[in-house]
Formats: sequence, structure tokens, C-alpha cells
Amino acid sequence: MAKTVLERQQDYCNRRKRTDSERRLSTWLATPAHCALKRLARHHGMTRRAMIEQLLISADDKVLAKLDIDAPEWDRYFGVKA
Repeated sequence: MAKTVLERQQDYCNRRKRTDSERRLSTWLATPAHCALKRLARHHGMTRRAMIEQLLISADDKVLAKLDIDAPEWDRYFGVKA
């Protein structure tokens, strides 16, 4: 018997969950942020997903560059309890 659309979608999601290389993000954006994301992605010739990933990693790199690995701020940033 053929699978329903819902069953195929559940199978797909379950296969995706088995990897640690990706995580699911489901959220709502304010309209100005959504429009900005579309413009940025189009401008850079990227998908919206790739644009979000690039923006997040760039912002994270900037914060990390300012932190001393031995300082308490480092642990706070990574959520490590002393």
C-alpha cells in the first residue's frame, strides 16, 4: 500500500533527525526582517537558509574574536557553569 503524504513527510523528517550536522529551526519573523532577508539573499545570490547561516556565523565569529578563552565571559557565552 502506498504511503500517504503525511507518512512520507514523517519518514523524511525522521531521516533528517538522525544527523548532527543540521538542526531544524521553525520561527516567525517580523515582516521587515523577512523582507530584508529576501533582499539580502537575492543580492548575494544565495538561498534564505544560506543567508541566515552566513549572518549567524559571522555574528558569532565577531563575538568570539572579542572574548578571551580564559575569561568568565567565554564560559557565559557558551553557557558553561563554573
